[in-house]
Amino acid sequence: MKTVIIGASGGIGGALADALEDEGAAVQRLSRPQLDLMDESSIARAAAAAGTPELVVVATGLLHDGEHGPEKALRDLDPAWLARQYAVNAIGPALVAKHFLPIMPRTGRSVLAVLSARVGSISDNRLGGWYGYRASKAALNQLVRTLAIEDRRRNERGIVVALHPGTVDTKLSRPFQQSGRDLFKPDRAAVQLLDVIDGLKPQDSGKLISWDGVEIAP
Repeated sequence: MKTVIIGASGGIGGALADALEDEGAAVQRLSRPQLDLMDESSIARAAAAAGTPELVVVATGLLHDGEHGPEKALRDLDPAWLARQYAVNAIGPALVAKHFLPIMPRTGRSVLAVLSARVGSISDNRLGGWYGYRASKAALNQLVRTLAIEDRRRNERGIVVALHPGTVDTKLSRPFQQSGRDLFKPDRAAVQLLDVIDGLKPQDSGKLISWDGVEIAP
């Protein structure tokens, strides 16, 4: 199976690539600067050189950087930081779909999966906070749903899906990990996600699905 992993330099992306290669898949690993989610031209160039992948996984995400973290209250909202979270967490994956879905097979099963998050579920939001991350992931989930509807016209067996990996021990989650909660190592998270991907059916296209295979309400 020809596979493209976008964000392969990250903890989950690298683990996914390793696991797929162990299974004998031909994996193309893409990360910055070769593919930059903030630069559409780099996405277009990467897609033009990717051939016809059957599986594309966008394993990227932005929760914090050296200066900013998840907003705890309204007073913490910063327009530039909000815009950057949308750019990386929602717009970037949508542009990946724009350039990669057209090169994926037009017949037979294919999967474009993006890493999302349970906190992007509006109905599951009971704690508040994390404004930018929640909102950008909710936007991503809506984009996935919309992409799935359009892509069904191109390939009725094509699947576009958002996946919640759980809390994984990576740089993204490390400052916010809590004792007593499930924490997965990247290699375990990768296997769990690949199990979910293997079990996907066309009717799952457009959904947000957790690492344990359970659909998360939007």
